[in-house]
Amino acid sequence: MIDEVDFMVGRQLRRRRRLMGLTQQELGAACGISFQQVQKYECANNRMSVAMLWRFACALEVEVSYFFAGAPRRHVDFRSESPPADAATAARAA
Repeated sequence: MIDEVDFMVGRQLRRRRRLMGLTQQELGAACGISFQQVQKYECANNRMSVAMLWRFACALEVEVSYFFAGAPRRHVDFRSESPPADAATAARAA
């Protein structure tokens, strides 16, 4: 399932690549991947790692935050969720 943020990051990647006049082949070569992989990232078929996002930002001469411009903010209250039990805690409870 494609997350809306993955789709948005892919769209930003494509937009910047085109603004710089680069082909998928050229961007892929600059980042050490194939043009097919660039294509999959742009279409959000594959999620990219933080390291790959960093490579793209460097190759496209933008800050990593560029890819998230306009992303919707969702408030998540982590305090309301109970922390996962580790194996030792689970063993003592049994």
